[in-house]
Amino acid sequence: MKEIELKLQGKIQRLTNKTFKFDERVGEGWFSAVYFLKTRDIIRKYKPDNIVTMQFFQKKHAVLCGTDEAIALIQTFADHPEKLEIHSLKDGDRIEPFEPVLTIKGAYHDFGFLEGVIDGIFSRRTSVATNVYEVVKAARTSGVQKPVIFMGDRDDHFTQQAGDGYAAFIGGSKAQATHAMNEWWGKSGMGTMPHALIQLFHGDVVAASHAYKEMFPDDQLMALVDYNNDAVTDALRVAREFGKELHSVRLDTSNYMVDQYFCRNPHKMGDFDPTGVNGPLIQALRDALDEEGFKHVNITVSGGFTAERIEAYERAGVPVNVYGVGRSLLEKTIGFTGDNVMLDGVHEAKAGRKLRENPRLERITF
Repeated sequence: MKEIELKLQGKIQRLTNKTFKFDERVGEGWFSAVYFLKTRDIIRKYKPDNIVTMQFFQKKHAVLCGTDEAIALIQTFADHPEKLEIHSLKDGDRIEPFEPVLTIKGAYHDFGFLEGVIDGIFSRRTSVATNVYEVVKAARTSGVQKPVIFMGDRDDHFTQQAGDGYAAFIGGSKAQATHAMNEWWGKSGMGTMPHALIQLFHGDVVAASHAYKEMFPDDQLMALVDYNNDAVTDALRVAREFGKELHSVRLDTSNYMVDQYFCRNPHKMGDFDPTGVNGPLIQALRDALDEEGFKHVNITVSGGFTAERIEAYERAGVPVNVYGVGRSLLEKTIGFTGDNVMLDGVHEAKAGRKLRENPRLERITF
């Protein structure tokens, strides 16, 4: 059983390194800025008995993620972690600008070299979780929560997928493109057909859909309908062929292309940008499906979607059922800072920084 299941059942409080599987070189300082390593050596020699309090914060309204990972990092690689006094918020907490999310009290040389690594964990995980949260929130603007598929596999290095997928889960996305994205939280990747499948059937989306359904009969059939840049025509072809067996169609038109529907209907253009996936094209697709009795077929859209764009679609009543989002969810928008703010129980910090009491922090016990 995965740790996330034990956590959700209340049997454990935090995820551990059984989930995160850290690179052992973290303990050797391989991923720490060299000045932290030099400072550790100096303090070991000249100030070994001093006790510091380190405080981590950021400067935006955000959805916090990375606390379990940071705590597991400390437990795994700090010297004498049992001597440290740690207080933390939880993954998924909504946080305010400058609100402390984690404090560590102890001998600096036991944990200080991990400062930058912890900042990086919080920065990336919280950025992704917050981005996903904003997209998920935008997708319920109409009053109905539309599913959001996390499709960020092609937008960053593959080694980031497990952590990004967990952060997306914390932000509210429960459907993700790869198995790796689901590794930490216990599900499997989902998806249907890429353009490559249709290409191998010489652009015949019906033939590609038949092959898909024969190979994966238990999957809900979702046909990709923009390969030939004629989404309405291809969607109707698939719908006529499969009827009730067709669950949905996906539209992923390039932002540099104008769908053939508008070439056949130039009178439909004039007051909007006709390139890519756009509201009038989606509406035309919905109308065409409905007119032939295929009201059960859902419409999934992908390609350059952001929280702002989704909110605009929802407010305009564009008939989208599911949003696939990738690149915008991986933009790193939040940076964390770790500061030493107390020395031997009294204030000692760089100008402008101080210990900020936060009653929401909970004491961590290993």
